[in-house]
Amino acid sequence: QVQLVESGGGRVQAGDSLRLSCVASGRTLSRYDMGWYRQAPGKERDFVATDSQSGGSAYYAEAVKGRFTISRDNAKNTVFLQMNSLKPEDTAIYYCNAENLATGEDYWGQGTQVTVSS
Repeated sequence: QVQLVESGGGRVQAGDSLRLSCVASGRTLSRYDMGWYRQAPGKERDFVATDSQSGGSAYYAEAVKGRFTISRDNAKNTVFLQMNSLKPEDTAIYYCNAENLATGEDYWGQGTQVTVSS
């Protein structure tokens, strides 16, 4: 079992930056592909970014490409999402995900709220 705890959300102005953190306990994050997803009010949960298990490949949703950066520190069992040039449409609850397709493991954090005002 893996427990994921997100932090770093908050209320900011358009153009500001935030850095989200996701700390894992239970197992080492190096076993997992790590991702960030978000869910805006009244909408489905959407993909934001993912970082492969090997750390060699990162992919982003078009809406955040060039503004957001996913990274991980396996020694600290932590994944980050650096969010720059935030827009009001980035307002959502942001969730951390750990997935291992080979074993079928799939874990989610409780989410952290990001609110961007214009």
